[in-house]
Amino acid sequence: MAVSGPGSALALAALLGGAGALHLVRPEVFRGLVPRRLGRPDPWVLGSGVAELVCAGLLAHPRSRAAGGWAAAALLVAVLPGNVTMAVRSRRGAQHWSRRPGVAWGRLPLQGPLVAWALAIARARGR
Repeated sequence: MAVSGPGSALALAALLGGAGALHLVRPEVFRGLVPRRLGRPDPWVLGSGVAELVCAGLLAHPRSRAAGGWAAAALLVAVLPGNVTMAVRSRRGAQHWSRRPGVAWGRLPLQGPLVAWALAIARARGR
């Protein structure tokens, strides 16, 4: 599958749509990502979930795909501090799998390729 083709855009839409839905259905998974200085985590978790769903919707339709790619790239950059926060707060033996160091630190290197994927879709106008 080409990184910028329609199938690629739909795959990223599915990934973001699934993550967005998870934010709304299981917000407790994401509360630990919100840096304390931002205040209560629930509005941020809800907002980021809705933003992921919006990006997924934009990516799914050919006419809005480029805008969806730009929006997804911006969102993925914006949530990086949350991923760093989760990694710093991770602990061995944490009850939830997302709070374990291997998972939390393992997510960080994935952010770059995800941003690059979204940018490739944004730049592939008309495909």
